[in-house]
Amino acid sequence: MVQFLKDQTDNLAERPEHSPESPLSVHSMTVAYQQRPVLWDMEYEARPQSLIAIVGPNGAGKSTFIKACLGLIPIATGAVEFWGKPYSEQRHRIGYVPQRESVDWDFPVSALEVVCMGRYRKIGWFRRIGQEHRKKSLDALTQVGMEDFADRQINQLSGGQQQRVFLARALAQEAELYFMDEPFAGVDAATERSIIEVLRTLKSDGKTVIVVHHDLSTVPEYFEDVLMMNTRVIAAGPVSEVFTDENLRKTYGGKLTLLEEVGESLARATRGEKVP
Repeated sequence: MVQFLKDQTDNLAERPEHSPESPLSVHSMTVAYQQRPVLWDMEYEARPQSLIAIVGPNGAGKSTFIKACLGLIPIATGAVEFWGKPYSEQRHRIGYVPQRESVDWDFPVSALEVVCMGRYRKIGWFRRIGQEHRKKSLDALTQVGMEDFADRQINQLSGGQQQRVFLARALAQEAELYFMDEPFAGVDAATERSIIEVLRTLKSDGKTVIVVHHDLSTVPEYFEDVLMMNTRVIAAGPVSEVFTDENLRKTYGGKLTLLEEVGESLARATRGEKVP
């Protein structure tokens, strides 16, 4: 492990340069917990102004990848750049929607107060929220269909409503790059439609949105680009080019093949055919 990390550091300068126009460039990034790599030599460049899905099996490191990019967990080797600069210089241009399960929803604040938190970088910490920023926050709630719940305590909201509020908080930041960790998880169909419409609006406004996503069936419908990973990058690029059966098998291993076999067996049984 130590020798691998040394080799990665020595070879970093030899890696191909990424475009400074890219909102996210990941160079030879490895993340390790207690000497055990969980992300391995990740090399990735996001296409500007696009909707990007991150897919992979459970334990593939999808959430870890986002957290490492945002500096929430340390990386062992490599570098991450946003428009050619480190996160510390570009954080005001970046929004983040974490997994709903990682948030303390018992905290005594209203939906509007949560959204206003997304304005703090523009307001300044410990300063009062003025009318302009309050209006921007209400507009963000309106975008996600939650304006009628502005004064509701967040612990009184359903899971789907809480997710919309967190999406509104990200919108209130008026960022240029958004990271979203499974925003569709555990929400109803109406909320999912609302979220995807917001994502499409962001894209049409020139933003880039990177989403950890678990529903493979909706990837071609919702996204333009995809990052397929399983502790390392398996494939990345336009959905129409890289989201193939071959890359899915490489990403999910034998699990995908097994699912296909089960599906075929059920289909045969439905048709009244003998199942081997």
